[in-house]
Amino acid sequence: MSETIRTEPIVRCALLPGERDAIAQKIRRAMPVILVAIDRNRDYFGQRFPDAACKSGLYPIIDNQEWTTSFWTGQLWLAWEWTKEDVYRTLAEQHVRAFGERIARRDHTNHHDLGFLYSLSCIAAHKLTGSRQARYIALQAAEALMERYHEKCGIIQAWGELDNPEQQGRMIIDCNMNLPLLYQASAASGDPRYAQAARRHIGQARRYIVREDGSTFHTWYMDVNSGEPRFGNTHQGLSDDSCWSRGQAWGIYGFLLNYLYTGDERLLSLSQTLANYFINRLPDDLVCYWDLSLTDPASERDSSSTAIVACALLELVKQLPVTHPDRESYETLALRMLARMVDYYLNTAHRAGEGLLKHSVYHFKGNVGVNECCAWGDYFLMESITRATMAWNRYW
Repeated sequence: MSETIRTEPIVRCALLPGERDAIAQKIRRAMPVILVAIDRNRDYFGQRFPDAACKSGLYPIIDNQEWTTSFWTGQLWLAWEWTKEDVYRTLAEQHVRAFGERIARRDHTNHHDLGFLYSLSCIAAHKLTGSRQARYIALQAAEALMERYHEKCGIIQAWGELDNPEQQGRMIIDCNMNLPLLYQASAASGDPRYAQAARRHIGQARRYIVREDGSTFHTWYMDVNSGEPRFGNTHQGLSDDSCWSRGQAWGIYGFLLNYLYTGDERLLSLSQTLANYFINRLPDDLVCYWDLSLTDPASERDSSSTAIVACALLELVKQLPVTHPDRESYETLALRMLARMVDYYLNTAHRAGEGLLKHSVYHFKGNVGVNECCAWGDYFLMESITRATMAWNRYW
């Protein structure tokens, strides 16, 4: 990362008189709607899981193999936190056993998304219930994630076999969210190598995946033999020099989460830089287009990216001093994002198998999950509501 990176200023804003109470009322009305939908889907999915994105409005039912299955488990844990009804905990604990079997078999685990999978299932279970079994499973997942770490170049390879010439040395910005699994593994085991790898990876992401203007590459390649940086490009964004919205969202939240574990103030500052870039490219309703370079109102929105950023901003507010000049604006924007999602993007006409947050995009150019509900969008909508309504012990 260039030391001359620019942080764009944002137009400062504050909640209007009565606005906080009005948003709180919207959230309270939305929560029973969400729980009814989860109850329907609990019966619909049974012991299995939703696919990553809906097809024609419904989630296909799959086995525990995708990188996204834990977002359904995370919704169950949040529902249990909201209600303390055992039906949610019981199914979530059954999922924990499924994730244990998955890591034991190494079933579709040859990627970096083990942090997503095991933070929202097993780390959540350990934090909420004290389950030693869940903690042990999470440690096994952390060990598997460490197998993807390239010592020479200091990154965790995102996809593919480690000697795959097309994927070798490739990190992607999503991995920022997977690193908390490693910090927590060091804390649980006393073995520092997990956290050391996470620190090294986030340092390389800080240096290379962020551009001088505060936008981000989706992916970056390192030379695994020399350790030198190679080049950045995109996989799901509009172009190699554009800024994929969900990648920017993973960056905002992920750099912030890594700050919480490392205390590295550069990561806190970087989260704000990326947040300001994102905020300054939002449409009037605060729900982004699927790529931040897009300005045509006819472009597809990606509500899931806005849900991720709402969570990140609410955490950022907790970490900034009360005197920080943008702190009030971040909180205002997060709550307004949440209000817009509840008003215009929440699916209130549920059939079993439908999602919660409409108008998300998984992979636009691949025509996958375009203008559909996506598993992570549903989860982060619930997390943002949780953050806005209670003192929450995050799963990350």
